[in-house]
Amino acid sequence: MRVVVTGAHGKVGRAAVKALMEAGHEVTAVDLTRPVWERPEPGEPHYLQADLTDAGQAFAVVRGADAVVHAAALPDPTHNPPQVVFQNNLMSTFNLIEAAVRFGVPRFVNISSETVPGFFFPERKFLPDYAPMDEDHPIRPQDPYALAKHFGEQLMDAAVRRSDIRCISLRPSWVQHEGNYERNLGPIVRDSSLAGAGLWSYIDVYDLADAIVLAVESRLPGHEVFYIASPDNVGGHDFAAVLRQYFGDQIELRPLARPDASGISCAKAHRMLGWNPKRSWRDYLDDDGRARQR
Repeated sequence: MRVVVTGAHGKVGRAAVKALMEAGHEVTAVDLTRPVWERPEPGEPHYLQADLTDAGQAFAVVRGADAVVHAAALPDPTHNPPQVVFQNNLMSTFNLIEAAVRFGVPRFVNISSETVPGFFFPERKFLPDYAPMDEDHPIRPQDPYALAKHFGEQLMDAAVRRSDIRCISLRPSWVQHEGNYERNLGPIVRDSSLAGAGLWSYIDVYDLADAIVLAVESRLPGHEVFYIASPDNVGGHDFAAVLRQYFGDQIELRPLARPDASGISCAKAHRMLGWNPKRSWRDYLDDDGRARQR
């Protein structure tokens, strides 16, 4: 298939491009950063520079595609003014899905976020209703990033109502790769109190890329939303014990697939996409959260 990947120079986009090409797809990589004006290396994808908040540029990159993977976004609400985060993330999604509908693109994979329920960057703090969280958890976003991602999922709902396009939204947990496991997760391995709103969840970028390939190749109709997280938690803790230790009875404990379960359930992705992650923080860190020699 001819697959357009936006945000192709970002952490998720780079892994998605690689995985899709290895799966035999013809990839066009799209990002806001300038191209390299040199002869491409063998096996490099075709690259297009585009500002996707501009409808004309979005239509230009989507034309002729069999699938779109939309990973481009300002990645959180804390390093840009709120209106910039909201406008950039929502308008780029609107322009791309509008172009995909108008050009009759069969499949759109929307990279949404674990933050959609709202408790990651709230101005008035609140906790999840239950854990492990799943796709049925209530959605109550406050911040511009989560709001834009939530509205992006609604744009997918609208697209499948008005056309034959098939959409999948993936909500990745905190994305890690070989270069940042120690920096990001090492402190949590050593001190479980640093869990944060994700409740010790994370996802390896290459496992996420595998999920993206499955989503592109899926024949699921309509619009489906899937959480994507590793099955284990950061530190390998007894999840029931640490949840009770730090949150008491404020968060309802739902049945666990394993004692060291993540705070996010991916049972739906396992069941409907056939996704089975292969990587763990333990592949990169020792029990003290220090990088393993590779």
